[in-house]
Amino acid sequence: MKKEEELLKIKKELDELIDSIKVDKNKVDINDNNTNNENNNIPQMSKIFFDEEKNPIIYKEKTEEEKKLIDEIKKEEQIKKDENIEEQEIKNKKRTRKAKKKKKSKKWVITFSILDVIAIVCLFLMYGPISYFRNLWVTSAMTTMTHKYLAYIFFNEEQVQEIMANNIVIEVEGNTNQDEIEFKEPEEEQIVYSSPEEEQVLKKDPGNDLYKVIDIEGSGYKGHLLVVYDASKVQLVQSPSKAYGLTIEQFVEKNNAIAGINAGGFSYKKSTGYSPAGALILDGNIISTGVTSWGGGIIGFTHDNVLVLTKSTAQEAVEMGVRDAVSFGPFLIVNGVASQFKGNGGYGIAPRTAIGQRKDGIVLMLVIDGRRPGHSLGVDMVELTNIMLKYGAYNASNLDGGGSSSIVVNGETLSVAGGSGYSGDRYLPNAWLVMP
Repeated sequence: MKKEEELLKIKKELDELIDSIKVDKNKVDINDNNTNNENNNIPQMSKIFFDEEKNPIIYKEKTEEEKKLIDEIKKEEQIKKDENIEEQEIKNKKRTRKAKKKKKSKKWVITFSILDVIAIVCLFLMYGPISYFRNLWVTSAMTTMTHKYLAYIFFNEEQVQEIMANNIVIEVEGNTNQDEIEFKEPEEEQIVYSSPEEEQVLKKDPGNDLYKVIDIEGSGYKGHLLVVYDASKVQLVQSPSKAYGLTIEQFVEKNNAIAGINAGGFSYKKSTGYSPAGALILDGNIISTGVTSWGGGIIGFTHDNVLVLTKSTAQEAVEMGVRDAVSFGPFLIVNGVASQFKGNGGYGIAPRTAIGQRKDGIVLMLVIDGRRPGHSLGVDMVELTNIMLKYGAYNASNLDGGGSSSIVVNGETLSVAGGSGYSGDRYLPNAWLVMP
């Protein structure tokens, strides 16, 4: 405080001196040859300095003590300036932290708002007036091997059973009439076709009289239809060991086959390995007996290469002339008559595999991709039946689907089911192959 008072005193004296002199720039001649203070009438001054850009200012040459005092004051001012800068930086940091915190809080608000909307939509879909969505949710979950628990997130056991009862397949009664299948080669010069699908089936690929692949696409799904012109080339094969299965690609490779799809259902335990679900017939020999819980029955080819769908026993099927067969279902079409469906059929939307035969003997092997959002979710039994009907199936059945659905042609895997826990083809106990 004392130093500041001294400085103010000096400044005051200097101002008074300047006022008394009343310097005029035009009267003051400053040069190296004229430095005489007496001639210039400037008492007690050793030097006069002029600011070239501003009005002339006269400064008294400072003593060492004054210079020291000024330096100290400048230092103090610099310290205050630095402190102000530091204080401002602290304030800026606080503002930045507050802004980030506010931004973060805003993100959480948005996130929770989105979750709230999703929750409201889910509750509306599950408990609202439209039954389609809850039927789809429950039936899709209940037909999986490992994700049935999803159905019970929103519904109790009684509600689940009620939903399942309202979504069923009413299968066609009776067995395949083998006499109605008449094998004949497609007419090469046929010009008129009953539908685009008919043309796709009957027009063979150049240089390939055995099979062709048709890409299938519909609302929310994609897949592949393998058309086999010679039914005698379709054979059922089994994994060489019950302890382990094979992927469809491995089945095709090990048996030198051209193509293959998955076949019947199965159960797996570490202690017993792979066990076919229901009856299994290979080359006329009964490998296993029983029925499945999937509806349908025995699905197989006779020695005359006719696809037979029957609810008979394995022994009765062999007596009918069946050479290769698995058990699964539901049956989709029998003798040209489609099954009826209540709701979505009770199987939900999932990857699907189906096998059928046209009245002209051509075999249809269909695999629909599923559980791959953005590509294909899968189909229900209603749509699966419609696809087989469009391509002329006279007899057709659903095969094991879900994570088992797969098709391989010429060593290339065309379809593999997606979903939680899938890393590629599933290991399976048997497969339908197309031999060269």
